[in-house]
Amino acid sequence: MSEAVTTTDHDQIRKWTEARGGYPAHVKGTGEGGILRIEFDESDEDLEKIEWDRFFDLFEENKLAFLYQEETKGGGTSRFNKFVSRD
Repeated sequence: MSEAVTTTDHDQIRKWTEARGGYPAHVKGTGEGGILRIEFDESDEDLEKIEWDRFFDLFEENKLAFLYQEETKGGGTSRFNKFVSRD
């Protein structure tokens, strides 16, 4: 695995996600805000697509940072990502 990068920059998160065909989502049934995810296909019935504005509102409310990887160790495009606390 290549090096992971952490950011809170909304434009950077959106560009990374959309370049990989992803979209913002949250886990259904986890309350008002839910658990945020970046989804790449629509096969997970537990996830619901949300708008970017709502996604970033929740991202900020929960004081999250986005940990991601640009490339795999082999040089391919990586989809590795997760949300971590800013603390």
